[in-house]
Amino acid sequence: MVKRQRRKTMETTITKDLNRYRPNAGIVLINDQGLTWLGKRKGEAGPYVWQWPQGGMDQGEDLRTAGLRELYEETGIREDKVSYLGETQDWITYDFPPEVLAKRPDRPWIGQKQKWLALRFLGDDRDFDLKAVPPQEFEAFAWEGVETALERIIPWKRPVYEAVAEAFKAYAA
Repeated sequence: MVKRQRRKTMETTITKDLNRYRPNAGIVLINDQGLTWLGKRKGEAGPYVWQWPQGGMDQGEDLRTAGLRELYEETGIREDKVSYLGETQDWITYDFPPEVLAKRPDRPWIGQKQKWLALRFLGDDRDFDLKAVPPQEFEAFAWEGVETALERIIPWKRPVYEAVAEAFKAYAA
């Protein structure tokens, strides 16, 4: 069965074949001050090299399992340092720009479909270990308000982040 996503625009309805998008789990880690955790991608420079943790879902993984695994792999944070707040219900997609597709011509995906978890962080900054699982994804991190975080996201991913921020705004208040 082909899964499809419909998105209404002013003139037409766009239908996407979700099988062409890589399944991905994202995590918005929120501290007790309502700030979100952003990681700076290792070895990258520029203003748009920050993001919330996210990564591919393995075959058969549900959102929570994949999200907690990705959180540990990218930040070193274990399940006992977070509490569940909520999650997005539907897939949110983005298309890879041509320069990203050109780097990976062997991949069958045209973008990613994501579901996101909102998690409250229960620890402190000393709990982070960005080298916990090689290869290291992030080289630094910062706690940012949602609006500031959105300004640091690569522009072609920003609509996804805006949708996620809207879905989780009550948790970051």
